[in-house]
Amino acid sequence: MKKSLLAAAVLCALTSGAAMAQQAEGPWMVRARAAYLQSANGDSAGLGTTINDKWLPEFDISYFFTKNVAAELILTVPQQHNVAIRALGGHVGTLKHLPPTLTLQYHFDASGFRPYVGAGVNFTSFSDVEIPGYDVSRKSWGGAFQIGVDIPIAKNTYLNLDVKKLYIATDISNTAGVKATTFSIDPLLFGVGVGWRF
Repeated sequence: MKKSLLAAAVLCALTSGAAMAQQAEGPWMVRARAAYLQSANGDSAGLGTTINDKWLPEFDISYFFTKNVAAELILTVPQQHNVAIRALGGHVGTLKHLPPTLTLQYHFDASGFRPYVGAGVNFTSFSDVEIPGYDVSRKSWGGAFQIGVDIPIAKNTYLNLDVKKLYIATDISNTAGVKATTFSIDPLLFGVGVGWRF
């Protein structure tokens, strides 16, 4: 009987302690990640248009409306890519793209970690296009989907693993304004980083 009462008391203490720790966490969370961008590289005319895959820095700010529901704004700096078109002999130039992304997330309750799923939208801006004889549309709107997990490693500090699918496309046209192809980048981003809750 004493053992049962002691076990119940310990369980209550642990539960209340976890609840207090959870309450002590504020609604904000920031994360810094290294993300690997892997492009789908599709084009509507079958010209073999590609950009290079690469690692990039990623930073996000999340706000928790409730324990389970949060909004996340994902940011980086303009990323330069090499552009190749197989039908034109390979490398044709470079461009930069900047894809800020906003998602609405649901964070699941789990023991020892917090998995989440999210969906939203990205707005991609293209700049510094240097493809002789060609240009690209400078703006793209598309969907965004993600899954991830936050794993506690210290007080209010988390290891974050995250995978995102973004839908990004742009028209490539010649200098006369005639569209040559629609290039679908549609990347997967595999991220790992650290988050802080406050």
